[in-house]
Amino acid sequence: MSITVNLYYHGRNGAARAFADEMERSGLADEIRAEDGNLCYRYFLPLDDPETVLLIDRWRDQEAIDRHHASPMMKRLADLREKYDLHMTAERFTSADAPDSDDQFIRR
Repeated sequence: MSITVNLYYHGRNGAARAFADEMERSGLADEIRAEDGNLCYRYFLPLDDPETVLLIDRWRDQEAIDRHHASPMMKRLADLREKYDLHMTAERFTSADAPDSDDQFIRR
C-alpha cells in the first residue's frame, strides 16, 4: 500500500511557480526523489489557477514519509516555502491492493 499526498502550494504574483522552479533548479526535488521510499515527486500547474502549484508526492509507506519529515532537507524546504510566502492545503490517499475497476475506461 502506498501513500499519496497532493500538496497545493498557494501564493501571489507567481510565487508558487517560482518556488517549484527553484525546487527543481536547486536539486532539492531530485534529492527528495532519491530518498528511500519515494515513488513520485512531481509538480503540476492547474490551468484554472495560475497562483497554485500542485505537488503529487507518493511514498511506499508511512515510515518512508516519517524519515523524509525527519531529514535535514525539510528545513531547506520550509525555508523556501517561507521565502515565497506560500500557504498549503493537502489531500492524502492510500492505495488499495485491489484490481483497478477504472481500467476499462483508460485508453492506453
